[in-house]
Amino acid sequence: MKRRLFLKGSIGAAVALCADASTAGSGSRGAGKVMTVRGSIDAHDMGFTLPHEHIIANFQPYEEWARAPVPYDEDEVARVVLPYLTRIRDLGCRTFIDPTATFLGRDPHLLRRLSEQTGLHILTVTGNYAADHLRHLPPWVYSESPEAIARRYIAEFRHGIGGTGVRPGLIKLGFDGGALAKVEQSILRAAVLTHFDTGLVIGAHTGSQGAGQSAFEQLAILDEMKMEPSAWIWIHAHNEPDSARHVEAAKRGAWVEFDGLREESLDRHVELVTNMRGAGLLDHVLVSQDAGWYHVGQPGGGNIRGYDLVFTRFIPTVRANGFSEQDISTLFVDNPARAFSIRDRSRR
Repeated sequence: MKRRLFLKGSIGAAVALCADASTAGSGSRGAGKVMTVRGSIDAHDMGFTLPHEHIIANFQPYEEWARAPVPYDEDEVARVVLPYLTRIRDLGCRTFIDPTATFLGRDPHLLRRLSEQTGLHILTVTGNYAADHLRHLPPWVYSESPEAIARRYIAEFRHGIGGTGVRPGLIKLGFDGGALAKVEQSILRAAVLTHFDTGLVIGAHTGSQGAGQSAFEQLAILDEMKMEPSAWIWIHAHNEPDSARHVEAAKRGAWVEFDGLREESLDRHVELVTNMRGAGLLDHVLVSQDAGWYHVGQPGGGNIRGYDLVFTRFIPTVRANGFSEQDISTLFVDNPARAFSIRDRSRR
């Protein structure tokens, strides 16, 4: 890889965009800036954060979407979703990270509107989504080099997404699980090059089957390219049944995200975070619900799941299982601030 192409402006340019972003190393707790849909903020101003939730989704395959995207009324989406967001704001949430992928319903204008209406800090993404059997990938990811793909991601960070002026706060990738396909390797390499240039963290959806294999193949590529695992989030890590793999990834420095919290999975999620705390690795864990989902094309957005289970069930349950207020703050305040902080986490 000709990393020099990207290091020319590299992290310094990202810092300029984020107005004095921290130059602290990867061990810094909560240092630096975070890019929201309304601009950069200090990472320590994120407050209580839900690191993986969704507002809107469009599951049309790319080819179908490119020909005739299913229309939706932004006013209706805002009206439907707003009560769910104000509910968590009133419960204490301050930052809402929406990793809805490119070509899967990402709508920066809508997110900025909802951020302005609620006062919540909201983050959106750049990147590509190869999960769901590659159905949401544009044709250019197959023909372009990782350097060329990275230039697309970097342009969104530098200039904004489309004509919105909204900049991404993370790089979101999607993988089906199991062995990485060639195109999956390509977008991962592009994401690493983008991190070197922008300082954005990579969030990697790893699928429901073969999650561990996908995750550790990705970590091998990060190691080859000399990027610290602390710049990578293992999204949907709860799909990996072997908790030893969660521990191993965290020991390497990666973020392990248990984001599928539901009422029926409450006991499992409590077990997962308790195991990580017992291993001394709670400071590498993120917890969220993967909830919401106004489904484009369904009346009223379909069956939308609220974002309040963390507050109403998870936190009371972990408290009852011996978690301190500091443990809870580590999960929902300290860890997201560290994970999403814009900073260079390479081993150059």
